[in-house]
Amino acid sequence: MFSKKIINNLDKASWIRAMFEEGEKLSKKYGADKVYDFSLGNPYAEPPVEVMESLKKYILNSEKGIHRYMNNAGYPKVREKIAKFLQKQSNIELSANNVVMTVGAAGGLNVVLKAILNNEEEVIVFAPYFVEYNFYVDNHGGRTVVVSPDKSNFEPNLSDFQNSITKNTKALIINNPNNPTGVVYSEEKLKYIAEIIEKKEKEYGTTIFVISDQPYGEIVYDGTKVPSMFSIFNNAIIVNSFSKSLGLAGERIGYIAASSKIKDINLLMSALSFCNRTLGFVNAPGLFQKVVCDSLGAKIDIEEYKKRRDFLYENLTRIGFECVKPQGAFYLFPKALIDDDVEFVKRALKYNLLLVPGSGFGCPGYFRISYCVQFDMIENSISAFEKLAEEFNGN
Repeated sequence: MFSKKIINNLDKASWIRAMFEEGEKLSKKYGADKVYDFSLGNPYAEPPVEVMESLKKYILNSEKGIHRYMNNAGYPKVREKIAKFLQKQSNIELSANNVVMTVGAAGGLNVVLKAILNNEEEVIVFAPYFVEYNFYVDNHGGRTVVVSPDKSNFEPNLSDFQNSITKNTKALIINNPNNPTGVVYSEEKLKYIAEIIEKKEKEYGTTIFVISDQPYGEIVYDGTKVPSMFSIFNNAIIVNSFSKSLGLAGERIGYIAASSKIKDINLLMSALSFCNRTLGFVNAPGLFQKVVCDSLGAKIDIEEYKKRRDFLYENLTRIGFECVKPQGAFYLFPKALIDDDVEFVKRALKYNLLLVPGSGFGCPGYFRISYCVQFDMIENSISAFEKLAEEFNGN
């Protein structure tokens, strides 16, 4: 009656959403103030003032036609401004023709994968990784290949990466800063990755696209810099959204930007625009294209996220959890106190702690905490983490 593939995939569906829904049940039972929901990367803060002022401008003025269709790639003025913003970061010449506006980064990734993948071609991901990548690749007939991390710093194992590349490899997805670890891959590490790719392209006579999924690119701490992908990789495609950087997760607005160094770039951009339409997106939300164009240089308060990171990291390591300190994003990825991270997360529910198992990110034995939540909830949760740790330390 229904798609067998979809029914089978329901069992593999995101732990993130499953725990978020569990949190809603617990909140109704115990009260929201007694539930510590760290499951969903849902920005708690309101968008910057520039966003709100721009939104008011378009809603309240008498401009006609702002709710009509436009080119499937989006408004040229918006795309041009994004192109020049990225050009300044990379020193690679870009124009509006290098950019397609999308329905968030998730929509953008599906558009890219639809445009480049043939059946059974492979897309490499670095664990731990956002599990939805599996479904996005499968949507378009591809196959996901997972590369293991170095657990000491959660950077990719380059030997494993090199051995994972075959003549069927079509793309690598890099999530930088990383969800769930908050690790930022250095320029040096990315250049090593680029060297490996170039050697393999020559060996197999293929093109390997590097898809940079970077919605957390503006959320970094302690002077950390996120390297420009366009300046490092020849076949780079950036997929970004304003969900995290401007606190607009529910508005589903993002973009694809492709490097001018890609061979047949005009054909690729036509394919991306075509797929934006035929996947049913048609075009990105028109009103919010205009809003993000006005707000491109705006920033959320990174110090508020840093405050949460530092408080949680200091307290969890004091309690006895092992964790790599994040350089960006708004997640911690501590080691579970038992090998079975799924069991660990289930037992945390006794203390009304909503966590996400590392297995949901291709990295068993760990769990993710999303700290884009109210600070008082974090403060109140520490006693629950202490009780959880005592339970396992006593065994």
